[in-house]
Amino acid sequence: MNKRNVSAEKSNGRFTLLGLLLAALLITACGKSGEQQDSSADTTSEGDAVATARQAGEGAEAKNGEPDTDQASDPGSILDSIAEQYVQLVLALGNHDKSYVDAYYGPADWKASAEQDPASAAELANRAEQLLAQLPETVEPGDDLETLRIHYLKTQLRAVAYHAHHLGDAGFRDFDREAKALYDTEPPVQTFDEFEPVLAQLEQELPGEDPLYLRVKAFQDQFVIPEDKMPAVFDAAIEACRERTKQHVDLPQAESFKLEYVQDKPWSGYNWYQGNAHSLIQINTELPVHIDRAIDLGCHEGYPGHHTYNALLEQTLVEDKGWREYSVYPLFSPQSLIAEGSANYGIELAFPGGEKAEFEKETLYPLAGLDPARAEKYDRVLALKEKLSFAENIVARQYINGKIDRDRAVELFQQYAVMSPEKARQRVRFVDTYGAYVINYNWGKQLVKNYVEEGAQSQDARWQRFAKLLSSPRLPSSLNW
Repeated sequence: MNKRNVSAEKSNGRFTLLGLLLAALLITACGKSGEQQDSSADTTSEGDAVATARQAGEGAEAKNGEPDTDQASDPGSILDSIAEQYVQLVLALGNHDKSYVDAYYGPADWKASAEQDPASAAELANRAEQLLAQLPETVEPGDDLETLRIHYLKTQLRAVAYHAHHLGDAGFRDFDREAKALYDTEPPVQTFDEFEPVLAQLEQELPGEDPLYLRVKAFQDQFVIPEDKMPAVFDAAIEACRERTKQHVDLPQAESFKLEYVQDKPWSGYNWYQGNAHSLIQINTELPVHIDRAIDLGCHEGYPGHHTYNALLEQTLVEDKGWREYSVYPLFSPQSLIAEGSANYGIELAFPGGEKAEFEKETLYPLAGLDPARAEKYDRVLALKEKLSFAENIVARQYINGKIDRDRAVELFQQYAVMSPEKARQRVRFVDTYGAYVINYNWGKQLVKNYVEEGAQSQDARWQRFAKLLSSPRLPSSLNW
């Protein structure tokens, strides 16, 4: 992609993207005064912004050549103001959706103020659109943090507006519109026929007369972690994930987490980031937990997944740069695709090739009291199951779009994702709660994998690009900037 340099100094005739931001604000303010303005003047082109930025820059100097502080505005401060309003807007929208604010570790008075905000969801959608109007209409691609920051705020604000409109009028849902508006991406459209070859391979691995999903369940039930062994297995798994991550990523010195076991949740694991590099990690034991899930959840929820991602964002962008917008994490937003995609990709990054299976056989199987002699076949079955993950998107798309009912969704999850009846019902509960969010796990992983591995020939190089991603404001549409 062709990139334009918009970050040079005014002295050589070019202006920063923050200058364009200031220009957009000036145009927005001036457009409502003087003569009657056409409605098309509300949008700011980059050419208009450059011209206005130049005029603003020249007019902001006094006769003695020193800046006139009464006329000049600091575009960085303007952006900080928009960022603060964005945070308070997300917190206020949380009043209408208790799942929305996934994490917040900013000023306590902002949260207290938002909790008292009487605005309806429709009014909050209008606020989001007003904030969007203060940002440049377009953002030229660039990999500097200033450019990525403005793109982040624009893209996140679009998602806030969409979710607020949805809460205000929750009658109609569309899977692909949701994916684009909330997660900044267009997931592939596939058919069930594409997964038939994988199902045929599973049939060969696990022959029998019962439906395939029941044979898979019976096979996997041989690898359940006993309840009394759960703490030892998960402690060892998470520690291994952490040590492997520390070899490549500079974690905050005081980072830490607390592990809890819960039930009656629509998910298998969750990271509740608390701020100050601390997380609460919860593991759902409502359904049997299989041995492979220890490493999966240890990496995904902890290292180098959600805990690592949030801790690096807090350290790099909130503490070091003072960018308050990263002190809040709205769940239904483009940031979630990066969060879930990197957390899932982080599993194979931390345990490349056959290292995960080897560690499980040597360490986790004995701790769980399981026979490691059966691990090789189990690993083959799991690899085939993973190839079916995109079939879940087809079911979710049909279910959200009203093409199938709940019972049919359960049947299709069983048939094409070979889920147990219990897991299939839990998955439908997940879709009921989180909608098109399901794409963030598989499609998100693919996008992150593509970004990390582009031009990275070694494992060290992949870790470097991964750490860069986790420390930056990148979103799906800016991954290739």
